[in-house]
Parts: sequence; structure tokens; C-alpha cells
Amino acid sequence: MGKYSKLRQKILAGSSDGNIDFSTLCLFLERLGFEERIHGSHHIFTRNDVVEIINLQPKEGKAKPYQVKQIRRILVQYQLGESDSD
Repeated sequence: MGKYSKLRQKILAGSSDGNIDFSTLCLFLERLGFEERIHGSHHIFTRNDVVEIINLQPKEGKAKPYQVKQIRRILVQYQLGESDSD
């Protein structure tokens, strides 16, 4: 199992939302087809077939737990990354 598959499982498990590396999470979203634009400390991710906009800000190198929960909801709702191979 590859790095991004493990990260996806970690996000879906919900057991360590406060311990997800911010830069790895950004790369994971890009791998899923999201486009990133940066405005100050805000990293904004969009994808044509996803209505929600993901707005992330790092906190001491980690993603904020409530933002990881938002990503989990989007992964489940849109079934993203299920056939992703590292």
C-alpha cells in the first residue's frame, strides 16, 4: 500500500485528524485532481466535479482537524480516491 492510500485510510478512519501533515495533505488533494491556488496562508482547492471549495491553512506544519473532517466528508460523498493507486 502506497503513501497516499495510507493517508486516505488515515483520513477516513478519523482517529488522528490533528496529526496529518499539511504539505502531504496538499499533495494528496492535487493527486486527486484538485487545483490549488494560494492566497496568503490560505491554500484553496477546487475541482470541476466537486461543488465544495476546500480552504486549508497550516497550523504548526499540520492540517487543522476540522479541515480534515471536511475533506473526509468530501472523499466519502464523491467517492474520491477509491481506485487510486500509488
